[in-house]
Amino acid sequence: MLTSTHLLKQRRFLPLFVTQLLNAFNDNLYKNAMVLFVVYSVYNSAEDETMFSGVASALFILPFFVFSALAGQLADMRDKSRIIRCVKAAEIGIMFVGAIGLTLAWMGMLTETLAIPLMLLALFAMGVHSTFFGPIKYSILPQHLHKDEVLAGTGLVEAGTYLAIMAGTILAGFVSVQVAAVLVIIIAAIGFFASRQIPTAPPLGGERVVDYNPVRSSINLVRQTMQHPEVFYAILSISFFWTIGAVLFIQFPPLAKNVLMASKEVASLFLVVFSVGIAIGSVAINVLLKGTVSARYAPPAVLAMGAMVAAFYFVCGAWNASLSSTDLMSATEFVAHPLAWAVLASLLMIAVFGGMFVVPLYAFLTTRVHASQASRTVAANNIVNSGAMVAGSVLALVLSMVGIPLVEQLLLSAAMCIFSAWLAQQLHRAERVAAAG
Repeated sequence: MLTSTHLLKQRRFLPLFVTQLLNAFNDNLYKNAMVLFVVYSVYNSAEDETMFSGVASALFILPFFVFSALAGQLADMRDKSRIIRCVKAAEIGIMFVGAIGLTLAWMGMLTETLAIPLMLLALFAMGVHSTFFGPIKYSILPQHLHKDEVLAGTGLVEAGTYLAIMAGTILAGFVSVQVAAVLVIIIAAIGFFASRQIPTAPPLGGERVVDYNPVRSSINLVRQTMQHPEVFYAILSISFFWTIGAVLFIQFPPLAKNVLMASKEVASLFLVVFSVGIAIGSVAINVLLKGTVSARYAPPAVLAMGAMVAAFYFVCGAWNASLSSTDLMSATEFVAHPLAWAVLASLLMIAVFGGMFVVPLYAFLTTRVHASQASRTVAANNIVNSGAMVAGSVLALVLSMVGIPLVEQLLLSAAMCIFSAWLAQQLHRAERVAAAG
């Protein structure tokens, strides 16, 4: 299949797509409303702002590292649609706690002693929620779609996810925190009702005993999954990609404020452009590959991504904001700056090539193993990914603590793309060996 639009008419795909869309939208509406409010209204130094952004990112990622093995086992050994309904019901309560934190922050009441801890607690809980939903959104596809639809479905899920990220990010930058507090609860409720329409997806291998020990189950899961060469290199490639992504996403809000002298609306605009680019790349690679799961375009795609990160570095280095150090440009003023379109174009292309790189790799996880093991394979990927993203978050924090300027940190991200291309080349080589055998 060259396109995946026909799937949007199918009950075997549409309810899952809508549920994931609303999940990504709500995650990013809440997370960005929180981070942007704290960065722009609570702290007044680049170091504190980067520290908070990094802590928030690490708290959201940590559950993936701890609970992914359990999530993968449950998804493979229990009905996937039932698990989705459970986690979507939990989201309503989580967003209620987050809404209280946002409201207290808006009112200026106990901001650092209660409001911020409540917001971070809800963010951590949303990480737990996403940990249990994450393996299912990919592993359920081979169960509901035909073999030649899996790449198309994966691409559509990725494109929809990042368009939802874009929408949530736009709203976070342009609505007040009190409005965001109400919306996150409403969206969570709508997501729960959408999840009730997902067709049943019973365990293909029958219900089995679940290992609830997070350490033992995580080690065993990763060890077993990594024995497959194609899956091994796909997971390493995806993980290194998200290490780069973690560094970039932590840098965006403080970079917009302190380097480009731009308002929180511009920080949101950065994330919007990035999300649009990922969506474009997700669809484009499916057209190029004509529905075939392959890594042949992954090495050049990630090298091109690194080149665009370098271009972004040079544009930011050449930036010469015309405002004083106490004034921040609005979105309109930013767009009117001579270099604004170069900044946005380089960001867009970073994301386009990133989407082209990562989407086929996710398809490897669900098509190179038996369908009864797909959730655990995605969960193993999430464990390794989360460790890599935490490492990326820590790296960004350390670089800021030792005084390396934000703009200079971009060069590290560009250099990391070279190693990511090497990993992708190893995956493509393993793919050719498997095809020849």
